[in-house]
Amino acid sequence: MLDRLPVEIVERIVAKIPDTDLIAASKVDSVWWQEVRREAYKRWKNYATKIGHVRALGEPFEKGNIGWVSFEDVNDFYKRWIDRLTEDQLYIMEKMLRNGMIVDPQERETIEYALSEQRWGGDPWGLDWEWNEWTQQE
Repeated sequence: MLDRLPVEIVERIVAKIPDTDLIAASKVDSVWWQEVRREAYKRWKNYATKIGHVRALGEPFEKGNIGWVSFEDVNDFYKRWIDRLTEDQLYIMEKMLRNGMIVDPQERETIEYALSEQRWGGDPWGLDWEWNEWTQQE
């Protein structure tokens, strides 16, 4: 029955599937595979955009404009937020790679590098920034 749904309905269904179950839906048939691939790329891009926005939100704190909150609180929250978004993005990227949804060799290299960095406890996107000198002053 699922292999006979109109594409528009498949698009709506796929858009509602959580990240953890998204790739499993691609096993229904080729239409579902294409829609899941499109949705996975969309979510990948959305995570990248969110990470960029979070980095932009963190810039004022890097400059020392945080008199109303402690450095440790801001740093911990910021790092957890970035880490969570990165984990979610890498999860989708890895599932796409393992299920043959990545055809561009450059994208494949990027994903393999990012996954390797994450496995070894690194920062795949180079987001592990250091606070300026003002934070070292006591």
